[in-house]
Amino acid sequence: MAVSVKDLATATGLSVGTISNVLNRPDKVSEATRAKVTAAIDDLGYVRTEAARQLRAGMSNCVGVIVLNSSNPFFNDVAAGAEASAADAGVSVLVGNSGELVEREHAYLDLFEQQRVRGVLLSPVGEVRKRFLTMKQRGMATVLVDRDIAGDFSSVSVDDRLGGRLAMQHLIDMGRRRVAFVGGPLSLGQVADRFAGAADVAAEHPDVFLEFVATDRLTLAHGRVAGERLLARPAATRPDAVFAANDLLALGLLQAITTTRSLRVPDDITLIGYDDIDFAAGAAVPLSSVAQPRFELGRLAMDLLLKEADDPTRPIERVVMQPFLVPRASTDPTLSLSGVQ
Repeated sequence: MAVSVKDLATATGLSVGTISNVLNRPDKVSEATRAKVTAAIDDLGYVRTEAARQLRAGMSNCVGVIVLNSSNPFFNDVAAGAEASAADAGVSVLVGNSGELVEREHAYLDLFEQQRVRGVLLSPVGEVRKRFLTMKQRGMATVLVDRDIAGDFSSVSVDDRLGGRLAMQHLIDMGRRRVAFVGGPLSLGQVADRFAGAADVAAEHPDVFLEFVATDRLTLAHGRVAGERLLARPAATRPDAVFAANDLLALGLLQAITTTRSLRVPDDITLIGYDDIDFAAGAAVPLSSVAQPRFELGRLAMDLLLKEADDPTRPIERVVMQPFLVPRASTDPTLSLSGVQ
């Protein structure tokens, strides 16, 4: 039979109210009383019931984190940063993976509301403005990570339009003039912004042609399929450079190219990704990428979420971090195949 608060009161000779203070408001009791109750907890094997505490407090001591795709190491690093910040604050984290599916994103938001989490950190798939506004009205903190919606919510994001510019300018600097941007869908704000940045730079160079090659998802498998489609083209219509919307796509493209051995990277075609996940540097041909501060992105977003949970009236805060270029052998033939870290 489970040990109750009443059992602790009987064992210590203290009132149920005093036991409750020790468990929930330890600053209201003496150190000697806390020590006495702690000893009884150890002796009797009392386990605190979170559900009961949640009912009393009206909110759990957990926060929800919904990532766009847990198979992408980028989002694992973002989640790790969020968990580190939450751990420092003594808050537990529930992580959900939307898998780039709107219906799964909605299901996790429903679940976290039912669990009465203190707040939700979300990298969105679809339109979440109305849902987030409703959640805020119900007293639940809401922060966007790796995306920004102007005016309504706190967020920590990266300037993806700048990242797109960096990637495109690098390809042009390396002498490339027929560039394919591979990624999708464009309903994902990150993809749209990266392509827009690349288009900005392409528009500044009349001799540069930029095309959009759509994918349904941002995965390794979809990158391989896109690579096979590009390789099947006649040489005259094939791009001499590819900018992939993320590193998983780029690695899939690289697999398709190196498997057929019909083209050489970077001599015949150059390839750049986005995110600079750990696998990028260790690829068969080390992959150039636009890097994001992944861990810091999650840590700062969780810091904002916990601040908002403690003070719902605080002004929204929008943090925009800067990406940076990491050139390697997939774009620059002067770099050794051991890569540049």
